[in-house]
Amino acid sequence: MNERVAVNEFVRRQTKESGKSFSSQLSFEDIALHAEVQMSAGHFKEGYREGVRIVAAAVDITKQFTCPFVKIDAATELSAKYVQRRSDEKFYIQVRAKTGILLPAGKVELILYRHDVLAENDEQSTAAEWELISFHALPEGIDEMPMGPVTMMRNQLKLPGGTKANYSVAEWAHSVEFWQHYAALETE
Repeated sequence: MNERVAVNEFVRRQTKESGKSFSSQLSFEDIALHAEVQMSAGHFKEGYREGVRIVAAAVDITKQFTCPFVKIDAATELSAKYVQRRSDEKFYIQVRAKTGILLPAGKVELILYRHDVLAENDEQSTAAEWELISFHALPEGIDEMPMGPVTMMRNQLKLPGGTKANYSVAEWAHSVEFWQHYAALETE
């Protein structure tokens, strides 16, 4: 099973300045190719809906990614901004840590969407069967990072930029609980 993976334009926002996971050593095309190899070898799990896959990056490339998160404690200074990801999406409140030490990456998840799922909202960038739309460098010791509550809300309410989904009460609670302990370090 050799399924082609291409780069979706949305993932290109993941740069050093973004406050998101990034790699200074790998291009987006390198990451997509790695996702294709790993998926072909069966190193993936199904995501929150059919047509979404979470591909496990090989352990030996984990250190080529930067994890953008800090562990929140009483000394962490936080900031909140009213932002939007894209001009066609609603604004939301983004919380970032102004202080803290970046946590080392323990594993990397590569998020792929199948062409038909992206086509539901005309968000495909290529004709490939799968597209890399995001990647997450998880802090050491974290086995699974839940989707952020804002993303879940956008999906479940079918808002612009969301991909149709329904989440259980437990998934919502786990997401909110996790994000009470971790925040991306502000880059500005």
